[in-house]
Amino acid sequence: MMAEKPSAAELKEFGDAADAWFKENTVRDPGFMLPLTFMEVSTDQQFDFLRDWQRKVYEAGYLGASWPKEYGGGGLHSEYQRVATRAMKKYDAPIMLNAIGNGWAGPLILDLGTEDQKQKYIKGMLSAEDIWCQGFSEPEHGSDLGNAQLKAVRDGDDYVLNGSKIWTSLGDRAKYMILLARTDFDAPNKYAGLSFFLNPMKVEGITTTRIKKLTGEYGFVQCFFTDARVPADSLFGEEGEGWKMAMKTLEYERGAKVKPVGGYFVKELDVMQIVELAKNSTRGGKPLLDDPVMRDKMTQFMIDIQALNLNNTRRRMPQLMQDRPMGLPLMNKLARTDLIQRLTEFSLEFQGSKAGYYVGDDNAVDDGYWHRSYLNSFSSTIGGGTSQIQRNIVGEHALGLPKTR
Repeated sequence: MMAEKPSAAELKEFGDAADAWFKENTVRDPGFMLPLTFMEVSTDQQFDFLRDWQRKVYEAGYLGASWPKEYGGGGLHSEYQRVATRAMKKYDAPIMLNAIGNGWAGPLILDLGTEDQKQKYIKGMLSAEDIWCQGFSEPEHGSDLGNAQLKAVRDGDDYVLNGSKIWTSLGDRAKYMILLARTDFDAPNKYAGLSFFLNPMKVEGITTTRIKKLTGEYGFVQCFFTDARVPADSLFGEEGEGWKMAMKTLEYERGAKVKPVGGYFVKELDVMQIVELAKNSTRGGKPLLDDPVMRDKMTQFMIDIQALNLNNTRRRMPQLMQDRPMGLPLMNKLARTDLIQRLTEFSLEFQGSKAGYYVGDDNAVDDGYWHRSYLNSFSSTIGGGTSQIQRNIVGEHALGLPKTR
């Protein structure tokens, strides 16, 4: 049942309380480097801090505010959550840790899960007691998700799993995995043989190996399944419905469908930070912003960011989406991740020789913040479907273009 839309006065009262709470409770410098995205959580110190932070925000009522109360949410109208998230951004609060659970698995379970599954999983993912990961990608199949080969064979009251998944954020710390596995190798096509599991990770036969990234962090792991037995009720939906469930999940991951839990899993760059950086940079002994070419580039980035922000508002107005209803939702992930990559690269462009320094170097600008942002931007243009795949999706599903051959 949809919660009643609040009045302006009710929203202001809630917003003032949220503002005061985040002003008082936000920790900007815990004494160690905080991750910019959930894909960068590398140390126990980072993990424990972010897990405690998410639990604290949830218990204060500012995460999951619009999710159903009977499953652990706040039961409020979605406008309340938007107000709370704005307060988080205002005070530059740390990211929410449980991205896969809150952003993808949770909305999927709320939409398609049974009553028992909603009761079992939702509250734990909101409080960060139960961390989730995603088992879609495999080492040998690149972007061909439909060709997943991890095998799940029914054996009595269990499924026996054999295979491997890779690029699994928080896979070594997760309690559950949303897992795409092959249950039928004789199906009429590769998609029909796939099934979807809410898979427990703390079982015998599942092991993980951490992967060191270009940044030196260990945000990803590879997961190995060797005769791992999981309960048959881990199956989500019916056998053979895995592709349908995976595509539904990717709607959330790509931003095509939103069930806002609150917060953010990736720090959004504020273009004004780069303006300040540019103000303090020089070229040929003169302020960088005196260069008309650099000033023009900066202005264009500001225009692009404002356009994306306005599009997020526009997508909630059906009257402005009648021509191509899925156009903005489908382009959101592609446009935003591409812009962040270009913007962070631009931030290095005007650092001169200092662009050669990285985290830990005394001469690094802002302790290497911009370098980290740029290098980590590549994971966002790959996860959830590469930018090339996203362009195909926009072309085929929003513009009606024929499939590429």
